Amino acid sequence: MKMIPIDDMVKKLSLTVLSPTTKTELDIPVSDLNRPGMQFFGFYDFFAYERPQVIGKVEMSYLEALEPEQRRERLQKYFSYNVPCVIVCRGMTPPEDFLEIAKEHDVPVFQSHITTTKLSFNTITYLNNMLAPRITRHGVLVNVYGEGVLITGESGVGKSEAALELIKRGHQLVADDVVDICRVSERRLVGESPEMVRYFMEIRGIGIIDIKAMYGVGAVVLKKSIDLVMHLEKWDNTKVYDRLGLTEETISILGVKLPHLLTPVRPGRNLAIIIEVAARNLSLKRMGYSAAHELDKRLNNMIAGV
Repeated sequence: MKMIPIDDMVKKLSLTVLSPTTKTELDIPVSDLNRPGMQFFGFYDFFAYERPQVIGKVEMSYLEALEPEQRRERLQKYFSYNVPCVIVCRGMTPPEDFLEIAKEHDVPVFQSHITTTKLSFNTITYLNNMLAPRITRHGVLVNVYGEGVLITGESGVGKSEAALELIKRGHQLVADDVVDICRVSERRLVGESPEMVRYFMEIRGIGIIDIKAMYGVGAVVLKKSIDLVMHLEKWDNTKVYDRLGLTEETISILGVKLPHLLTPVRPGRNLAIIIEVAARNLSLKRMGYSAAHELDKRLNNMIAGV
């Protein structure tokens, strides 16, 4: 199970630590949140204690209205559950006994200065990204006309050279050679480069080059959704390659199906232009237009005498 680093969570969500903990990581299994108003009232059926606990104005007002002894009794029961953390919104500061009991149970308490709704949205987004399934693939990821194109193939087939030509033509590099992929939703993958090799590219015969330093910040992007997978392979005369595009092939990565193109490579083929055309063609298909199906329709109409 993936653990959430406390320092990273505090930094990314702009939180203030009101009550520290001896832990360095939080065991948070899901990206959902819980608002403990019903628990403060005494109802613990279906208590989602494994989620981060978010306290807004309603919950805080109720706690402050309780008599000190009654509040302490209810907080003792609340913190007896193994809650990962508590986040107090709107810059509010909880009562002293709240922080004292949280410290006794080693539960960190954070403060956020934004509204409960905004904090909830930011936290769920952050946890979705941190808890997303991940995989590493060999390939090159480029942003071409707004489409994330993952170029795969055996070493030496020309992936980096094709990406370099695309960068020269105004497109953006996301990752070269190693692509970290995470599934941020049921139908969307996002790829990025490992920080160690970010913006670097290996060109055989030259060595390592820095794309950001060489072509400027406009030639790189930190991360991009993956919309198309193009697999490059050396031209095989015994194979019959698709020349019409009527059949749409897909590939599954982390359970997400993506359009997949098998592209043969041989001397003289301009791979950069082919990748550009593939990206534009994908955009057209998303808008409901397919050149292959339009040609097929015209041929069928001509045969039928329409």
